[in-house]
Amino acid sequence: MESEPYIGIMAKKVEQDQATRAARRAVLIDGIPVSALGVIALALGSSPDPSRAQKVWWIATTTVFTLAIAWVLLRAFRRGDEYLRRIQLESMAIAFAAVLVGLQVATLLDAAGVIQLHQLAQAILLGGVAIWMTIADLRTRLNR
Repeated sequence: MESEPYIGIMAKKVEQDQATRAARRAVLIDGIPVSALGVIALALGSSPDPSRAQKVWWIATTTVFTLAIAWVLLRAFRRGDEYLRRIQLESMAIAFAAVLVGLQVATLLDAAGVIQLHQLAQAILLGGVAIWMTIADLRTRLNR
């Protein structure tokens, strides 16, 4: 009789661990195609003198990339419990700060004539998404 509460606690912990793994796996599975789409948008926008058709493809791909990020975020928040949502929000806050710093540096480099801002903007955003996913995954793995 004394071991029954212990078994119940352990079963609940195992269930939470499985849910956490499933949520992380789902974000990774959703995130890989979105990241690939971001790299494609980056490649399309890196031409120094794009034609009209290249600009249209770049804008369309970037729009789809942005909507895909929103979709992945929505799915991630719906899957996670309160603790995972908190980790996601804190990780996004750190990534947002990194993106702001990166954009500020890119703006200064653009003003100095070192590099064009449009060549770095998408790379900075992709880096922010990578930072967010990495921090969220590491915090989830280490804190559970």
